Amino acid sequence: MESARVATVADIGSIELIEQNRRAEIGGQRGAAMLLRREAGPPLGERLRDSIDDPGSLVVVGCYDEVVFGYGLGVLETLLDGQRLARLDHFVVDAEARKAGIGEAMMNLLLQVAEDEGCIGIDSLALPGDRDTKNFFESFGLKARLLTVHRSLRNPEADGDS
Repeated sequence: MESARVATVADIGSIELIEQNRRAEIGGQRGAAMLLRREAGPPLGERLRDSIDDPGSLVVVGCYDEVVFGYGLGVLETLLDGQRLARLDHFVVDAEARKAGIGEAMMNLLLQVAEDEGCIGIDSLALPGDRDTKNFFESFGLKARLLTVHRSLRNPEADGDS
């Protein structure tokens, strides 16, 4: 049975494996190379430890029969006008477990947490051309409100973002 819950430190190894699979999966998609560069920084395990303990962060896992197959990672951001926005930087379900309700369970939990925290909305990311992800988010009422445009100042093929 699919479910979602707040992540714990014990989930970090599972999340790291899911993230490793995601990176391999999106490698050739338009926009992925720059996205992965922007995510470079402290190792994910270290960021997760910090985020799990941070009340301003969102870290959830999606499970099937208690086995972790997905995760969501984000922040509760205070906007310039003082209102709060939930911003998801990662929302991933392992490819082998998609269409099993895990993403839906995670999204329902994240929406509830955002609402409980008084957020005015929730944002997430989808790569251009990733219709399944876009359709998934739209099924929860998320709509594109901002597009990021980019021009490589080097060889676009070398950047993998052509």
